[in-house]
Amino acid sequence: MEVLLETLQAPWPWYVSGPLIGILVPLMILIGSRSFGISQNLEHLCAITQPKFIRVDFFKYDWKPSAWSLVFAAGVLIGGYLAANTFPNLSPPQLSDSAQVMFSSWGLTDISSYNPAEVYGLNLNNIILLLVGGVFIGFGTRYGGGCTSGHAITGLSTLQPQSLFAVIGIFSGGLVASHFLVPVIIGN
Repeated sequence: MEVLLETLQAPWPWYVSGPLIGILVPLMILIGSRSFGISQNLEHLCAITQPKFIRVDFFKYDWKPSAWSLVFAAGVLIGGYLAANTFPNLSPPQLSDSAQVMFSSWGLTDISSYNPAEVYGLNLNNIILLLVGGVFIGFGTRYGGGCTSGHAITGLSTLQPQSLFAVIGIFSGGLVASHFLVPVIIGN
């Protein structure tokens, strides 16, 4: 059991994790799906829970063929919970000196945890920041036709041109945000 825990806690080499991710694409094609991601599950949940007296045409579709993805999303949540409670002594990732300097310049003083208090503490600014960020992420994934994992893993692997454009947009937007927007939003 000790060896298993050590193996799960250690970073996996690329030659193990890469092929495991790569196996997903043929499996997805075998089960008849060309998309793999989390964001579409929110759409499925809306279709399932839509009240009879409020019918939005966008959510009028047969979600049952995609029920496997809801099980996958539930597994992600359960796996995250189990990992957090099974491995409570996990140390945060080791940051390079330049990353520590960057975070310090943003005003983050406690970078020894996964959730710095300056970002995740319960105050009005952080709550607004997280809500607005969540709305932008939700809108972006819906407008872009999926999330990073869906476009980058299965979209690129199945040669979907829109996924190439989406991945370029996602990563260039992330670079712009991390270099220009985040320091202004979080910085003191």
